[in-house]
Amino acid sequence: MTTIALKLKSYIAPKHFYKKVAFVALPITIQHLLNNMMGVVDGIMVSVINQVTAVGTALQIEMLVLTITYGVASGASIYIAQFFGSKDAAGQRKAFGFGMILSLLVALFWFLLALLFGETIIRFYIQDPTVVENSLKYLNITMYSYFPFAILMMFSFAYRSIQKTKIPMVIGVVSMALNVIFNYILIFGHFGFPTLGIVGAAYGTLLARLIAVGFYLTYAINQKESFIGKPSEIFSFNKHQWKVMSNRTYPLMINEFFFGLGSTLFIRFYGTLGTNAMDSYYVAFKLSQMFMFVVMGINAATAAILGADLGKGDLDKAKENAHHFIGLGVTLSLTMIMIIMLLAPRLVGLYQLSDQMVIDSAVLIVRFFALRLALRMFNVMIFSSLRAGGDSRFLTFLDAGILWLVGLPLAYVLVYILKLDNLPIILLIVQIEQVIRLIIGSIRVKKGSWLNNLTHELA
Repeated sequence: MTTIALKLKSYIAPKHFYKKVAFVALPITIQHLLNNMMGVVDGIMVSVINQVTAVGTALQIEMLVLTITYGVASGASIYIAQFFGSKDAAGQRKAFGFGMILSLLVALFWFLLALLFGETIIRFYIQDPTVVENSLKYLNITMYSYFPFAILMMFSFAYRSIQKTKIPMVIGVVSMALNVIFNYILIFGHFGFPTLGIVGAAYGTLLARLIAVGFYLTYAINQKESFIGKPSEIFSFNKHQWKVMSNRTYPLMINEFFFGLGSTLFIRFYGTLGTNAMDSYYVAFKLSQMFMFVVMGINAATAAILGADLGKGDLDKAKENAHHFIGLGVTLSLTMIMIIMLLAPRLVGLYQLSDQMVIDSAVLIVRFFALRLALRMFNVMIFSSLRAGGDSRFLTFLDAGILWLVGLPLAYVLVYILKLDNLPIILLIVQIEQVIRLIIGSIRVKKGSWLNNLTHELA
């Protein structure tokens, strides 16, 4: 067998690997698919009352809450996954408690920022007075949902880390279904409730998240999950252990903050192109997120499986499985590109858009986002590998660093210096950032510096 054939074979896994990936990833992919489908329904309801841009702008703050708590949960789950691999329940509880405290502190920070400077932040993204007014109405309610959102993120990652992904799938889908139902009732005033419009959409989100927290707490306590215990067990870490976990987590938080901030700056740049451009962007973005279920499923499986391998001390197995994930990613990404390209017009047609220019632009953006999603899938697998082994600092450079060094400057030049006003073309060119990230990340994974057993660090 030739050298090339042997290398290609290393990316093809045995059947039991794919079964294990399916066991971990399928519930997450189903959850994200159904959630995003319901999110599209949610967006359609918002589009009926002409509040797409108002809600999208208000959600920019929530995106920062999401990204930073994602960083916290990712950092804590590094240890939960590895302690799960080494069958150390006490270690799992300490890591879960650490993540819960830090997540709630993040939620508190952004809540206070939204409370004190909400209007200023919204005006940073868009100046239309009507949009600003409606965004504030939405923000003034949803900012209270940051706290349950942080708790939900930590529970979801904890369950993924112990490879029980069906639980966050069920609770996530039920929560999103409740959100859609509440929005339908409160936005349009059905079943005797008042017609609240955009305010109803905000209340629907808050109520759904609070109920989901209740589901998680009830189930985890009743099932006596390995990461749940008495408060004295969950919050039993000492200063040394807090410091050790923080050293792995803070780079991820910094990464997610700057990545999230950078992503919102893209919105600031694109916002100068006008409300029609942003309507097409928000619609296309929401639709493309439907297909993030594939990326998120692979992300969860990579982190959980490689983390458990490393926690057992089986570094060779972790390296072998990393190659298998890359091979799987190639197949899935090519399939996803073809599906999105074909379905783009039909998906955009779900929204009640009247302006043909907005419709045509949204279709193009959805198709360009197909390429972005494919590249993002590979990058997410690289991130998951690095994160599983605690290579957090390099991951920060790779993710947020490349965005600030390449993506944002490129977008700024295209919009403000070259004065391009074709949003789909701008978005396509900016994907150079993803290609650069993929090349550098692949070299790092191949180098193997992420192959680390971290369970001894909290001793």
